[in-house]
Amino acid sequence: MKELEQAIYQKYIVPTKRKRTKAVGIEIELPIVNLEKKPVDFALVHEMTGAFIDRFGFTKTHRDDNGDIYSAESPETGDGLSYDCSYNTLEFSFGVEENLHIIWARFTAYYSFVQDYFRPHHHTLTGMGVNPYREYNKKEPVASERYRMLFHHLSAYPAYENAILFHTHPDFGMFSCASQVQMDVEEEMLPEVINTFSKLEPLKALLFANSPWDEVNHELLCSRDWFWKNSMHGINPHNVDMYEVEIHNAEEMCAYIASMSMYCVERDGKYINFPPIRLEEYFTSSHIEGEYFDGKEYRKAVFVPQMEDLAYLRSFKFEDLTFRGTVEFRSVCCQPVSEALTVAEKTAGVCRPGTGCRVVTAGTASGK
Repeated sequence: MKELEQAIYQKYIVPTKRKRTKAVGIEIELPIVNLEKKPVDFALVHEMTGAFIDRFGFTKTHRDDNGDIYSAESPETGDGLSYDCSYNTLEFSFGVEENLHIIWARFTAYYSFVQDYFRPHHHTLTGMGVNPYREYNKKEPVASERYRMLFHHLSAYPAYENAILFHTHPDFGMFSCASQVQMDVEEEMLPEVINTFSKLEPLKALLFANSPWDEVNHELLCSRDWFWKNSMHGINPHNVDMYEVEIHNAEEMCAYIASMSMYCVERDGKYINFPPIRLEEYFTSSHIEGEYFDGKEYRKAVFVPQMEDLAYLRSFKFEDLTFRGTVEFRSVCCQPVSEALTVAEKTAGVCRPGTGCRVVTAGTASGK
């Protein structure tokens, strides 16, 4: 389908033609823990968010359906504070900067403020790939169209019981935490970057494993990767894990993306969820049947695919080409707080000249 090929090329390959910078994107997800072994106090989280915004001059960017802030950004630095999937996880992302030590200084300032706010209330932030007190927490997604739809989608796995070996934790996004890195990539070096890191990312995941899980026949040290792979996202294996084939050029990269699946779109401000369907099939279908939440319950919906729907493709690969002209690395768990930036440091160190990524001594984020 020529139109789909062109749309994928425009979205994913054209951005790699831009002049590259030394930017490295850094996103750190941190579990919030109630030390009294009770659910995280969301009211406390919202109070802290307001105080954080006032203290650091962040701008209120997104509110949930209840009016609570779940995402804010600094107009000065581009740094972000957000809640990933639920208010049980706090995420820091960092704006453009050319010195990793400056990023570290900002991280420690943010972290210290949050800890000082939480400590009198017996809450804390901890650097782990899974929330150690997940069993006590509320399984409630952020009250927004996107996160409500995502939890609904992940919870649909019983209807696909024979598709893959599913786990039984559709709320894993509310307690699993990552240390994510994005790095600029140039078109001519894209195949080498993808192929090289397809071999390296599994090793990185093991070296930085920090999400032990003993609720299976054997203990997993990097369970968060297992959660993503063995969920609804993994029904199409091209949406998760590493690239199982070598990529030789931009055309093959586009063909691989075309083989991925979609599971949601937005119409009239409402997310519509539907069974995962490969892009080639989606864009040649006369209509798609799904369901949406009307504020009280889920209702059936029928809609006609549009090429603009490509914007809703969600890949959960552990190494992923993004629409920003970057490759994002997602296989690694959140690290102990004192080592929070080691993943970015080591990833940047591996990206030597000739691999398509720039060697950097600084962490810079190109945004979420």
